[in-house]
Amino acid sequence: MSRRSLLVVAAAMLTLPRAAWAVPLTPPPLCRLSLRNAHTGEKFDGPYRDDNGPLPAAMADLSVFLRDFHCGAEIAYDVQVIDFLAAVMAVLGSTSATVLSAYRTPETNEMLARTTFGVAEHSQHMYGRALDVYFGDKLAEAVSAARSMKRGGVGWYPRSNFMHIDSGPVRNWELNDGGIERLLLRGGDDRSDGTRTRSVGNTDSRHPLSIGNQSGELFPEIAEQHRPLTTQQLLARLRASRG
Repeated sequence: MSRRSLLVVAAAMLTLPRAAWAVPLTPPPLCRLSLRNAHTGEKFDGPYRDDNGPLPAAMADLSVFLRDFHCGAEIAYDVQVIDFLAAVMAVLGSTSATVLSAYRTPETNEMLARTTFGVAEHSQHMYGRALDVYFGDKLAEAVSAARSMKRGGVGWYPRSNFMHIDSGPVRNWELNDGGIERLLLRGGDDRSDGTRTRSVGNTDSRHPLSIGNQSGELFPEIAEQHRPLTTQQLLARLRASRG
């Protein structure tokens, strides 16, 4: 190329906007997730956001991946709960996790609320803001890490071996499903001598009704030794406190 041609090319480059020829030294870092849907067997494995924000194509894929598997309905998922999950996985050093429940239509949520104890009437799942996740033998560590972040709701279901996280208000609970419902419906624990003891106000962490040691917050009437709530009121209050 002649000297005259080189000068023409250089002059043309100088007239271009800087953004047109400037090359970044490094691309924005990517946040990745590797997830498996326990019900459909499908997987999501790849980046979902960079420093500029969520990646639209990946978020669209996540909406499909996290759909209500009962009916196939989808919702635009809240990236904050996705970030919450990614943060917990990073603390654990986990490369993957299994999603047990994600989006629920109002109809699905109503069906589950009738048949499954602990399903909230206005669940965060209905708004694409909640995930129930399986972490295997790292479950207790995952719950502890999630609660320390104070990024939303964290529920621990040790007997069912999963945790719930959501991007709603910060709150914690623990539910040994089955034991708590039997306690409320029976009205007490059976003793070997045939008598019963009323245990609703017990805050011992070993007790099935102890929910994050906050029984007094859920049942102020009992904590203050006022007139106890009815079984229906207890169940309604517990369900309302869940995500």
